[in-house]
Amino acid sequence: MTLPTPAAAPVVRPPLRLSCVVPAYNEADHLAPFLEALHATLKALTPDVEIIVVNDGSRDATQAIARELGPRLGLRYIELSRNFGKEAALTAGLAHARGNAVLLIDSDFQHPLSLVPEMAALWHSGYDMVYGVIAERAGEAWTKRVGTRLFYGLLRAGSSVDMPRHAGDFRWMDGRVVEALRRMPERNRYMKGLYAWVGFRSVALPFTPDERRSGQSHFSLRKLSMLALEGLTSFSSLPLRVWSAAGLIISFLAICYGLFIAVEAMVFGNSLAGWPTLAAGLMLFSGVQLLSIGILGEYIGRIYTEVKMRPLYLVAEDLDHSALKAATDDAPTRDA
Repeated sequence: MTLPTPAAAPVVRPPLRLSCVVPAYNEADHLAPFLEALHATLKALTPDVEIIVVNDGSRDATQAIARELGPRLGLRYIELSRNFGKEAALTAGLAHARGNAVLLIDSDFQHPLSLVPEMAALWHSGYDMVYGVIAERAGEAWTKRVGTRLFYGLLRAGSSVDMPRHAGDFRWMDGRVVEALRRMPERNRYMKGLYAWVGFRSVALPFTPDERRSGQSHFSLRKLSMLALEGLTSFSSLPLRVWSAAGLIISFLAICYGLFIAVEAMVFGNSLAGWPTLAAGLMLFSGVQLLSIGILGEYIGRIYTEVKMRPLYLVAEDLDHSALKAATDDAPTRDA
């Protein structure tokens, strides 16, 4: 693959100290071979490597595998007290990373390890963030493709943040980007939006996802829909604006219809005709009001979550075999 054009203002990077965050949720079937392959790939880039495995409440042998491989591969194993979701697991990994660059990658082999050296080269050339963009979605269900297109269309229409289409969590970030993300205090986290919000010099790296080695995706249609709703309400006020406009239009039409009824009564007399229209109108406006209240409630609910200030995640166990701890031992260890 041809590398993108180097950044306009290249910088002199310090020696690479790489942290790699791997969120894991019931990944026991392929976790061991993946960590072995990942470790070999990263060690070819720099000897200063740490792999942070964040166990997001797995119910299989993920814990046992990570514990067994920890001393030999220099893993840092962080186990959350329950399943908090991938966004929280990524946040936990970023909070504990000690390197001057951080790689985020899934453990199912769908993010190609062959692209990691290209990401490193782009970082050395001056880019602060290199993010993978899915080049081909032909293998996905049509419902997911249509939903993705609709989601990004709504997001672009109502947000000032330019979120790249088809970009995911497969990305390489400079330490400055990671520090900016750590400063984000919100509990309702949509990481793809936060990556775009912080800015910095970024470049896309197209890739085609590889086949999963085993198992199925943990993101069901319901979870994807909830994540999309999280993104819309976190980075766009379009739903509120749409229903404000709808309310204005409906009110105008109601006034026009009321004037029509008044004129009709004065000219032709007041008959009993029109009760079906009246009943249908009441049902329509009641539905519109309830839908509007529901949309408003989604935003209020997120405000309620923020003001409670509960931790985003809780750490149940932290086994540190990282090779980077000798040089940097001030990484945060408290829950966040």
